[in-house]
Amino acid sequence: MRVAMFGYQTWGYRTLRALIDAGHEVVLVVTHPKSDHAYEKIWDDSVAELAEANGIRALLRNRPDDPELLAELKAAEPELIVANNWRTWLPPEIFDLPPHGTLNVHDSLLPAYAGFSPLIWALVNGEPEVGVTAHMMNAQLDAGDIVVQRAVPVGPKDTTTDLFHRTVDLIEPIVAEALSLIETGTVVPIAQDRSKASFFHKRAPRDSLIDWTWPAADIDRLVRAQSDPYPNAFAYHRGARLRIVGASVSAGHYGGTPGRIFIKEGDGVVIVAGPEARRGHSPGLLVERVRTEDGTELAAADYFTTMGGYLTDRP
Repeated sequence: MRVAMFGYQTWGYRTLRALIDAGHEVVLVVTHPKSDHAYEKIWDDSVAELAEANGIRALLRNRPDDPELLAELKAAEPELIVANNWRTWLPPEIFDLPPHGTLNVHDSLLPAYAGFSPLIWALVNGEPEVGVTAHMMNAQLDAGDIVVQRAVPVGPKDTTTDLFHRTVDLIEPIVAEALSLIETGTVVPIAQDRSKASFFHKRAPRDSLIDWTWPAADIDRLVRAQSDPYPNAFAYHRGARLRIVGASVSAGHYGGTPGRIFIKEGDGVVIVAGPEARRGHSPGLLVERVRTEDGTELAAADYFTTMGGYLTDRP
């Protein structure tokens, strides 16, 4: 099939590679310029470089509302557009342009976790599985009929980095299967149940700030969700930002004020946590490893040499 592609970072790269490997004629690629945004410097395999290496014309655009871009698409005469990790809304004059429409690939189990950073939000929320969905694009973001969907389980110690590697490996087989179904006319699209839909915003530094009134299990998931190379979960200690890079739920129950640096347990240090921490019936967060603002990583017991004081939400 003649295919145009909109995509960015490793998700777009894997999608373009799938199209090339499956033997489709990629007539045009549209990708974003490189960005300094923290989340856009992660998993940043270059779509433009892959296109160039394969003799495919690539356009760099921040937004698609460009008469020149629309003219290029019309001239390329794609039968289908495939999109993955394109960061802005595509207007109907683009997604409805090809006879087969536009297939979007999204790294969540739609209709849940539409929008941005779905793996991080899903892990923070304790979802039992994550996945990838290929669906037909319509006027509502990530809401079109599902063509192919695959899931992977979330383990009790998984990080977002683990889940990224598992889900990104689903992209190429999903794209190949979806295009085969569309090309042969055997696709049976499944409408999304909009009563189960959820939509999430882009993450920002504020979203990694630890709220010690959360239950310890929720904070543990936040730490794992913000695993390297993502910006880590953090709090402030003695006026400086302190990143929490390794943690778990304490074995014992500890009472007091959330955020209190309380006691050593095993190889870690317990921070009091939870909405009812004052009652003493809840576990705390067992901090195991921290990273200071200058990038030094330490065992928690080596950093917290004395107990007392608080981890706070401001310097």
